[in-house]
Amino acid sequence: MRDWDAFVTPLDDGSVHMDLAVEGITCAACMGEIERGLSHLPGIKTARVNLTNQRLAVDWDQQQTAADDIVATLSRLGYKAHPFDPASNKDRQDKTGRQLLRCMAVSGFAGMNVMLLSISVWSGNATDITPETRDFFHWISALIALPTVAYAGQPFFKSAFSALRGGRLNMDVPISIGVFLAVALSLFQTIEHQHQVYFESAVMLLFFLLVGRYLDHNMRGRTRSFAENIAALKAEVAGRIDADGVVREVPLSKIMAGDLVLVTSGERVPVDGIVEDGHSEIDQSLVTGESRLVRAAQGTLVYAGTLNGQGSLKVRVSAASGNTLLDEVNRLLETAAQAKSAYVRIADRAAQLYAPVVHAAAALTFAGWVLFGLGWQPSLVIAISVLIITCPCALGLAVPAVQVVASGQLFRSGILLNSGDAIERLSEADTIVFDKTGTLTTAEPELCSVPDLSDARLVLAGRLALSSRHPLSMALVQATGALVPFETVTEVSGAGVETTHDGQILRLGSPSFCNVPEQNVEAVLREFPGASLLAVRSGDTEPIVLPMRQKLREDAAATVARLVSNGYRVEILSGDRTGAVQEVAEELNIAEWRAELQPAAKIARLDALKAEGRKVLMVGDGLNDAPALAGAYVSMSPVTAVHLSQAAADAVFLGDKLVPVSDALRISKRARRAIEENLWISALYNVVAVPIAVAGFVTPLMAAVAMSVSSLAVTANALRLRIGHHTSG
Repeated sequence: MRDWDAFVTPLDDGSVHMDLAVEGITCAACMGEIERGLSHLPGIKTARVNLTNQRLAVDWDQQQTAADDIVATLSRLGYKAHPFDPASNKDRQDKTGRQLLRCMAVSGFAGMNVMLLSISVWSGNATDITPETRDFFHWISALIALPTVAYAGQPFFKSAFSALRGGRLNMDVPISIGVFLAVALSLFQTIEHQHQVYFESAVMLLFFLLVGRYLDHNMRGRTRSFAENIAALKAEVAGRIDADGVVREVPLSKIMAGDLVLVTSGERVPVDGIVEDGHSEIDQSLVTGESRLVRAAQGTLVYAGTLNGQGSLKVRVSAASGNTLLDEVNRLLETAAQAKSAYVRIADRAAQLYAPVVHAAAALTFAGWVLFGLGWQPSLVIAISVLIITCPCALGLAVPAVQVVASGQLFRSGILLNSGDAIERLSEADTIVFDKTGTLTTAEPELCSVPDLSDARLVLAGRLALSSRHPLSMALVQATGALVPFETVTEVSGAGVETTHDGQILRLGSPSFCNVPEQNVEAVLREFPGASLLAVRSGDTEPIVLPMRQKLREDAAATVARLVSNGYRVEILSGDRTGAVQEVAEELNIAEWRAELQPAAKIARLDALKAEGRKVLMVGDGLNDAPALAGAYVSMSPVTAVHLSQAAADAVFLGDKLVPVSDALRISKRARRAIEENLWISALYNVVAVPIAVAGFVTPLMAAVAMSVSSLAVTANALRLRIGHHTSG
């Protein structure tokens, strides 16, 4: 007896959460059945099934419902639950894939042999085959088909049996009935020495169904691998440096913000934090998308999951396990996988209606032909064809196939979705509003001009900057390449830092702190409007004023130009100073811009655009942009945005480039078009195929081929996204 309460985790709002791996989920109808079934339990807040990894996430009030009741309800519905463990779940999925492949191989091999025998009978019926020879071929076909159907049909029969035992219907029930009736009727026809049997139809039907199911399983596996690759970057332990200076290896769950950890050569950084000591190079491709190594020294921000190079680093933890950037990325992947778009909901509702409608149609077809005087045997064959041809595999694959391919293309372009209908809303956007700081520009400032490192004062200022965590000081460290800080440094709050070197006071900080004349400040600002100023003064020498600004993302101009040429209206809404915003707007040729805006003013502008009938994509870096991101029609945020979980963005993008914004719009437009095309393909297939089957012009084998062709058609249409991505990229 398993203690399910041991797998429950408490949430901040007083409710509890449990993740379960659920066996037997084969389609969208299964997802809806589980979610509806659990929603009837008292205290259930949310129950979400992830079709990709068959994971059920449940939030509920434990005072009203016990964990055992949830598992018991799943059992009554015909599903077996396990504690969700990524490793064991992957093993189960791999085992399922191997079983589908074996069943497909057996049915394909048997189908070819039965088909050869059937061709001999068909040709013989038209010429001079003797009844004894025909019966002999039929019995050989039966000997091949019966064990083949019993083995290769297991994935469908088990699923159908579980559904019926739970008092429900799923897509596998009519498939199983169709296969069973085809085999039973063929056996009866063989015993009765009839001319026609349908063993080849039953076996080939299973083969085509298994091909579709195996393709579907493989496509889900590709999506699962994204999350698995991200999860593999997460460390399990960290080397904590305790107060006594001893490094102790402890579980990541024991590491808290403020702890000091040691990251050795070649090790993955276990937490988000700031380097306090040491020098190395970091592979930050997870965050930036760039494969080149980034230099790390005192003051450098490092992220969990990034790979340390040759040196050792002492890192002060800013975000421990559960709150790191890597954890946020993982949560985004999970949220996107569990969320449902409007198209998925349409397909879910159609799948829910499918089973009763199909059974009714097949029964009415059988009854109609019998009343028409056709005879029960040919009438049953026509009813079997109706059961098979109306299998909604095409409808079931119409949306997921596109979502899997589109998610893959978005992921490769450095985009993670945080909302189930983000693709739809991105595809409808016609106006893009950018925040400036941290969005059009990178978060870190840089010097406006190349520093003259032959000036000893600048070299000394770089060393002094190592003792300050101010962003402008960090930029000076990067520009000068300083490595060795001064031993004794005094910090003057809100002004800067100072030390004594060779008997002279060395200061680094604001122009007023370094006694820079006002006319010098004004002269620099005339040359570099909107710049932030950092000053250096050594003793009584003339102070140096260093203008700095946040650099534009390297592809910002090209991306904005591409968006404008594609017909999008582009604006800047920023809380930064007018001069700084104007400079960026002019550099990017953006005519519409507003500066020094409070969050409420940004929302007011978004409301005004909405009143004009505009559908706005807001691109901002979180924190002060969170209300605007939430209020826009659709929103995107850089993955390094502060408090990402509070940013309320529908999608986030990785890296230092802005091109993912353009890619997201392009891919989502193509994905939406493909989804709509697939839904039309599915609808037209049924509109055309069902009347033909009801009219008796389709054999069970023809029905199986038609149904499989429709599934392959929607899959191929989805895969066109990948081809288009490569050609456009």
